[in-house]
Amino acid sequence: MTTTPSSATRRTAWTLRGLAVLFLTFDVSIKLLQLPMAIEGTTVLGYPASAVFTIGLIQLACLVLYLVPATAVFGAVLFTGYLGGAIATHVRLGNPLFSHVLFPIYVALFLWGGLYLQEPRLRALIPLRR
Repeated sequence: MTTTPSSATRRTAWTLRGLAVLFLTFDVSIKLLQLPMAIEGTTVLGYPASAVFTIGLIQLACLVLYLVPATAVFGAVLFTGYLGGAIATHVRLGNPLFSHVLFPIYVALFLWGGLYLQEPRLRALIPLRR
């Protein structure tokens, strides 16, 4: 049995998803436009400048899938893999825990948290209460 989420739950879901989408749209944009800040940030992490556009395309594909209701969960799964790679990169470089290593987890929590609150099938699959 699924219940209709309250208006507060719906607002919270849209806020969480909206914040994640805003950040990811910004990140995709600077990579696809190959702005100097994206190139510098990527090379500092040990990736070649030539990878910036490709990384941006991968992010864009994940974002589009996440924004389409029928494929939102699939997009979140793909983004989770992408964000896991970001975590591994920061761990490898010895970057600070809370500001760098855990930042992709914060983004994932917004992606999944908003989706969890909106999608009854996801709540049925992963119940937080018994």
